Amino acid sequence: MNAWLGLALKSAWHRRMTLSLVVFSITLSSLLLLSIERVRVDVRSSFAQAVSGTDLVVGARTGAMQLMLYSVFHIGGASNNMRMDSVHAIQKDPAVAWTIPISLGDSHRGFPLLGTTPDYFKYFLFGDKQALKMEQGRAFTNSIDGLYESVIGAEVARKLNYRVGQNVIVSHGLSELHDEHEAEHEHEHGAEHDKGMGALEHKHDDKPFTVVGVLAATGTPVDRTVFVNLSAIEAIHLDWVAGAPIPGFKIEANLARKFDLAPKEITALLVGLKNRAAVFAVQRSIAGYTGEPLMAVLPGVALDELWQVLGIAENALIALSGMVALVSILGLIAVILAGLNERRRELSVLRAIGAGPRHILFLLTLEGVLMTLIGAALGGLLCLGLMTALAPWLNTTFGITVHNGAPRSDEWRLIGMIILAGFFASLAPALRAYFLSLNDGLSPR
Repeated sequence: MNAWLGLALKSAWHRRMTLSLVVFSITLSSLLLLSIERVRVDVRSSFAQAVSGTDLVVGARTGAMQLMLYSVFHIGGASNNMRMDSVHAIQKDPAVAWTIPISLGDSHRGFPLLGTTPDYFKYFLFGDKQALKMEQGRAFTNSIDGLYESVIGAEVARKLNYRVGQNVIVSHGLSELHDEHEAEHEHEHGAEHDKGMGALEHKHDDKPFTVVGVLAATGTPVDRTVFVNLSAIEAIHLDWVAGAPIPGFKIEANLARKFDLAPKEITALLVGLKNRAAVFAVQRSIAGYTGEPLMAVLPGVALDELWQVLGIAENALIALSGMVALVSILGLIAVILAGLNERRRELSVLRAIGAGPRHILFLLTLEGVLMTLIGAALGGLLCLGLMTALAPWLNTTFGITVHNGAPRSDEWRLIGMIILAGFFASLAPALRAYFLSLNDGLSPR
């Protein structure tokens, strides 16, 4: 066996320029297959880990996926809000353990602003039921004195170079992400920075927030969110109507504390139950609520629906990478077949020193498998290096936590399929060589 392996390697080395191109194509196809598989699995995992421990997500009646996207992933917007009297009715349900109201719609330099209560930092879980932790500072309070306090996610702090004590000026609606220099300029000059532009850009520059806490990184949408008190959302909109400030009318930040800031509406409600067995009963109860049309979705079920929609794109990517791998394997067949005529004398010499037709068959099959094995191994190593290099960028830009360790079972299966395909692809030229060696004997034509 060792002798034949050495012979196969020496024969391949003699044709190294041609075979290196085949190995290169197999390497690239393996890299593509493994990278798509790893990113596909990690994207699913990142989405699934964005919320944990929440039994129901409640909002105005809409699509289940839409409700999940804007309430948990902060993608898109709500078609309608839900009233606070509906929230109070849900909170009175004996099966409900806790609720987290959330209000969305505003932003800070491209990062969504989320109005909530301190319960968010107490009950919200991510990943494998992991609790949120503070990297710096503390959570905002529910008091009037803490009305303009804010907590920022790890990605907001990193990208804008923010820390505890800095000012945050909120924009009405979504805004574009500015660079770090402009963020620092805003910190230094506060509301003065936006004077003359506030009305044009619809900024709540008269009521700046102060960062009191920075959350530790989670790899979820929490990292890219600015959190403020739910009452603060009411405060900054006291002198606004229809999405714009009322001309000639302004309520100062301190004066706003004297108003009734109890929220009238929220975007969605996260609900935790005392016993998960009651989840369907509570879901039916919310669906049948007569006060306003509401819906409650199970996060896991909604995510499954999302992946069913995205499954078509996933399958298309896998099929495309599979076609690339197939082309590489066909290239392997073409190269070995093209070299057979040149190797007929070599095969005859092998016959002369005692090699039988089966040895010839084994030799050429071994060469093909070795090239496939080397290409798949290089593709796996390149995939590991690529994922390691891109992991921080994917995490900060898209919130995708990429696994950059050893291949998973599905990836090993793909590597095995590539090698198996290389084996079967090598059989065609090996069988031709087998019959040529029978016909030629010691006198190849």
